Amino acid sequence: MSSDSFDLRAVEQAIAGTEFAGQLHHVASTASTNDLALQAAQSGARHGVWIAGEQTAGRGRGNHAWHSSPGDGLYMSVLTAPFISMQSALSLSFTTAIAVQSAISSIAGFRRPNEIDIRWPNDLLLTGKDGTARKCGGILIDAASNPATSTQPAMLRHAVIGIGVNLNHLVFPPELDPIVTSLRRELPNPSQPFRCEPLAAAILVALDEGILRITTNTQQPTTNNLPGLSLYSSWISGKRVRVDARDGDPGGYTGVTAGLDPHGFLRVLGDDGQLHTVLSGGLREA
Repeated sequence: MSSDSFDLRAVEQAIAGTEFAGQLHHVASTASTNDLALQAAQSGARHGVWIAGEQTAGRGRGNHAWHSSPGDGLYMSVLTAPFISMQSALSLSFTTAIAVQSAISSIAGFRRPNEIDIRWPNDLLLTGKDGTARKCGGILIDAASNPATSTQPAMLRHAVIGIGVNLNHLVFPPELDPIVTSLRRELPNPSQPFRCEPLAAAILVALDEGILRITTNTQQPTTNNLPGLSLYSSWISGKRVRVDARDGDPGGYTGVTAGLDPHGFLRVLGDDGQLHTVLSGGLREA
């Protein structure tokens, strides 16, 4: 998708009234939209959205690469800086995942969580025609804080929220094909490609609402802000999983998911009998 073919005006009209209105940028190609947003934040910006037709160095969690072929996906980074504590900012990850899930459901018609699910809290999984759930989207957050003082806890300085969604890929590299998919690939009739503008707009509207919920519930545990979280994710309770150590460190364990702690982190009752809180590392179905 070239920069000229992206309908910036349509997205701006759809997000009027949100904190992102008037802050939208589109480029045909870039190394990473997160890098563009971080550069803006370091220059003093507090709001903004960067969307690229292609990323040449997109990345996921744990320094994993994100497959970003030209025109086939939504590659977007959001800069936001609500006045919240770093503790409250922990909920930005699952708040974003729910916003993306809601947008995908409304645009493509997939039911949640039966068809479009959240592998808590960063990955979007789409159940395909063959009944297998594969990754179709992911979220990566880079957050910076201001230090705590004698009268105030550590506060969020800014957060850059990277969002990638596979829209129109019909084929993937062989090493990815068994584990990833796209929205178009799983439609009953995949002949018509998606445009990314409606999905981008729907995500930004839902994310604006989610951030407002966080800022108006700063005295409450983050998971109390969205009751019934199991309605969004089948991974929260009763799912047998493996948690791999992050970045190749030794370790990892298996167990069954056992709900969330007050800050939205997944808990796993391990086969070792211990209740683990998943703070980092890769989560997979065992």
